[in-house]
Amino acid sequence: MKFGELEFFVVSDGRFRLDGGAMFGVVPKPLWSKKMPPDERNRITLGLNCLLIRAAGKTIVVETGVGEKMEPKWADIYGVEHTATLVGSLRRRGVAPEDVDIVINTHLHFDHCGGNTRRGRDGKPVPTFPNARYVVQRGEYEHAWKPSERDRASYLPENFAAVAEAGQLEAVEGDQEIMPGVELIRVPGHTRDMQCVRLTGGDRTAIFFADLVPTTAHLPLAWMMGFDLYPLTTLEEKKKWIPEAVKNQWLCLFAHDPEVPAAYLRERDGRVVAEPVQEPELVTT
Repeated sequence: MKFGELEFFVVSDGRFRLDGGAMFGVVPKPLWSKKMPPDERNRITLGLNCLLIRAAGKTIVVETGVGEKMEPKWADIYGVEHTATLVGSLRRRGVAPEDVDIVINTHLHFDHCGGNTRRGRDGKPVPTFPNARYVVQRGEYEHAWKPSERDRASYLPENFAAVAEAGQLEAVEGDQEIMPGVELIRVPGHTRDMQCVRLTGGDRTAIFFADLVPTTAHLPLAWMMGFDLYPLTTLEEKKKWIPEAVKNQWLCLFAHDPEVPAAYLRERDGRVVAEPVQEPELVTT
């Protein structure tokens, strides 16, 4: 889609699966399973939706999916389906890894930054995008090195250590515009320092919700992930940003919805519903 001089596409790193109960926290299975039916291992299918942005002459990637380094055992546990890969999706849009100027990680869980690195010739991780600066909140980066027992399985140093060693990691603090029309917004809850991305141009606005609202099924306020470290903070942030998106008719982008990566939010009969985007400009590769 084009918002004035800013252009962006939804691109894919494929799909994967996570436990449905963990994805919906306190919501009973008879409710969430109607929206996202689980498989025989109680896993639901999730998208690995990333963004390709062109702004101010720069090429920006938001999120890098699970990447292509995962060992077969873990790929099976998480049901990784690489019918598409981020690098392949970018190439189909005419973008080589060397062309990327900025990579934005909303946070450093393996399903959001796994494609930050790839295996080099010696088998060790190297940055996938050799000319890019990788932008993440400072608090998130520091926590990634010292996670708690509760969330350490989500942080894999192989996804970010090589980036830091190459001098390509940029740790920012708080909200800031990193490029005209591309704004980082710290939105705690899922982690203490997760960030969302807001895009503006041509009197239009889009917001990439990351794991604040990972799928359209998570629009009800109480439908939150069991993975959230600070669920009450997530609740307050949802109360802030979902009404804002409804009121101002923002385009909402969902990191994990396997069917609806982009939608407008409408209030109907006292509840918020997603109206999938119909514009032909939105391309999912």
